[in-house]
Order: sequence, then C-alpha cells, then structure tokens
Amino acid sequence: MKVYLDNNATTKVSKEVLDSMLPFFNEEFGNPSSMHDEGFKIKKMVNSAKKDIAEVLNVDSKEIYFTSSGTEANNFALKGLAYANKVKSEIITTKIEHHSVLHTCKFLETLGYTVHYLDVDQEGFVDLEQLKSLISDNTLVVSIILANNEIGTIQRIRDIKKICDLYSTYLHIDAVQALTHISLDLKAMDVDLASFSGHKINAPKGIGFLYVKDQTKIVSVMHGGQQENSLRSGTENVAYIKGISVALTSGIKRLDEYTNKLNDLSNYLLNRLNELEVDYILNGPLVGPQRLAGNLNLSFKNKDSMLLTYLLNKKGIYCSTGSACDTTTIEVSHVIKALNLPTEYSSAVLRVSMSLETTKTDIDYFIEMLVESLKE
Repeated sequence: MKVYLDNNATTKVSKEVLDSMLPFFNEEFGNPSSMHDEGFKIKKMVNSAKKDIAEVLNVDSKEIYFTSSGTEANNFALKGLAYANKVKSEIITTKIEHHSVLHTCKFLETLGYTVHYLDVDQEGFVDLEQLKSLISDNTLVVSIILANNEIGTIQRIRDIKKICDLYSTYLHIDAVQALTHISLDLKAMDVDLASFSGHKINAPKGIGFLYVKDQTKIVSVMHGGQQENSLRSGTENVAYIKGISVALTSGIKRLDEYTNKLNDLSNYLLNRLNELEVDYILNGPLVGPQRLAGNLNLSFKNKDSMLLTYLLNKKGIYCSTGSACDTTTIEVSHVIKALNLPTEYSSAVLRVSMSLETTKTDIDYFIEMLVESLKE
C-alpha cells in the first residue's frame, strides 16, 4: 500500500488542469507578444487567465504578474521594493518564513538594509507587541507568511495590517500555502503584495504569480522584453498560466468540501493517536480556522526525524520532516526552533499533509505503520 501525505510539499496536477493545458503545447503554441493573429489569440488567453485569477482574489487583473514560482514572486516583491525605495532602510519579517524570504532578506542586509526577525509564540503566531516596538517611519516593508508551510499557522493579517498603516509601511504576504486552502479577498485584507505558486494547488511546478497593489512603488528585478507591463520580462509560460488559472478557480469551488473533509481527517488522526496513547506534541494551532486544513506537524519524544521518515518510506508512506526545500539537511527546522519546543521533542518531527484524495483507510495505515516505527 502507498499513501502520499506530503501535499504541502507539492500536489499532483489534476486531470482538469492537465486537459486545459495540453492544447497550448502543440496546437495553440503562439507567442503572446507576436503581432499576428496567432499571437493575439494567445495574448487574449493570458489576459483571460489573469482576469479569472483576479476575480477570485477580488483585485484588478492589471495587478497580477506571472512568475516562474513562489520563490521568484517573493524575491520580486522584496527586491523590487528595496530597489525602488531608497529612503526607508529597514525590513521586518519573522523567524518562521520560507527560505525564499529569509535568504532574500539576508541578501538585502548585504546592501545595507537592517532586517528585524520577529519571534512567534508556541503556536507560531507573530508577536504583535514586538512588531509594534520595532516598526517605525523607517520601515519599508513587513513580510509575513500568511499560512506556514510547516506548522499550518494562519496569521492574523488584519491586525498586522493595522500596525503597518500607522507608519505607511508596505505589507507583503507569502500566500503560497494559503491559495485555495483558505478564503482570500486581497482587497478586504488590504495587503500591498502577495506571492503565490501553482504546484501547491494541483497546477504544475514552474508557475506562480505576484499580486502588486496599484500605486505600489516597485521595479523589475528581471530585465529583457516588455512582458507583464515591463515588470517581469520573459516569454509567458502560456500552458502553465492556463493551468494555474484553472486550478485556482476549481480549487475555490471545492474550498468548503476541502476544509471540512481534511479537518475531519485531522481530528480522526489525532484522536487515534490519543486512543493509542502515543506520546506526541501537535506543533502549531489546534485543528480549526487558525490552522491549514489537512496540515499536522507532530513531534515525538526522543526519536529521530530522518529515521522515522525512512522507516515510513519503506512501508510506502510518504510524508516529510518539514519543508521539502530542506531535504538535504538533517538539522532541526528553523520553524521548529522558533517554537522553543522541549529538547526531547525537537528532533523527531513529521509533517503530515493531506488532500481531497486522502481516505480514512490511508490514515489508519499511516497510524499503524507509525506506531510500529516508533517502536523500532
């Protein structure tokens, strides 16, 4: 039996998305920048995809810029702001961001920016009092991961936005893990920039986009042609653009079903662990509105993460120790470190992330094999 429980790392491309993409590989293959009927037709499709995405997120289509990934979108947001705004020299982020934000901030420090890294509490929520103490008229941007990819914490963005507004500070959110997993109304949230990726929502790897609120002062970090209103050069990845727009509109239609089913499965899994008296800690908030549905980050006492994932892998169960971007390291995740777990629980962390295709049978098999592995 094989059970895939690593959907926060990546999802499979759905049949609906794949079918929508196929014509743009060999039938409708024109360049959207070409000044002829084939190019015009493709450009119309790209614009239509932007409108579909913008409608779901309640923004203007002119505020959507396609990228190659969420990582590029995060780089674009932070570097684009930094290069365009030389007056303010401070940035605030958190200790539990994705590495594409943390490493970009480290790079900007080499250019003279001062970066403050906010603490979080034991559930992964930002310390708002610390934010209030650090933010100032010299703060260019506050960059926050909306829904954490490891521990599932959904930040209180509206409270953070109110603090940013006091100092006319831009607010950027990394919403990669949130897309189609929670309801997103960017206009109501009033964020200035938001990063997204396709492969977390049943679209392909290699496509993402950045939302940039109108009047945000930002410059390009990739120079070339005049694509994307001269802010993101490079011939558009037409088939993948079609794929991410279909995945987004389809995923939003299933949001209630997704949330209810995955929260039920999460509670079922935790209840079974409790019944079996497994010694574990749930990292992040309780299952509910402040946690990503289907995300469970579990720590086990005096065990080893790499050994556990190895043993589960041998049994056909595919989960992870945290972010899939960190598979080459055996160190404790920076996210887990930020939670200040008891030492005996910090070395054995499993992230279980489900999908609509996950069943109770899958969960039962996972629990059976987990209990076996914990005894080895």
